[in-house]
Amino acid sequence: CSTRIQPFSTFEAPLQETTQSWQGPYNAMRQYVIDELSVLERDNLESYLKRTLKPGPMAGIFWIELPDDLLAKAQRGHQECGPFYLAVDIDEKRICFELLVRSKTNLHCTCIAYATKVQRQFVLDFIDRMVSEEQIRA
Repeated sequence: CSTRIQPFSTFEAPLQETTQSWQGPYNAMRQYVIDELSVLERDNLESYLKRTLKPGPMAGIFWIELPDDLLAKAQRGHQECGPFYLAVDIDEKRICFELLVRSKTNLHCTCIAYATKVQRQFVLDFIDRMVSEEQIRA
């Protein structure tokens, strides 16, 4: 399998090796992607997600809930929008960790923003644990 940061859109944009979003004519998403998963790796990762995260509204979607002590200033001022999550999407060949902090109750609010450095590190630590525990050879 391989690991990379990838813009997310319907437009086939070149991959970027940073967490900066791709600047193009279409909306982009900052995300961390592990792709080229084998069937066994994919099944192990999905099992791990089911054991450790909350399921999302659709198959293959999971939520990483941010602890209150990691909320950014704008999010701390919006208790009514909480809890706050980052989405994980797993499909047949890849797992994608979005770096957008989302509100559980509100789709459009100023508290929805890209992850801060501390929030990104929280997600990366989760990924490191998952990959190590499930013996994924990335």
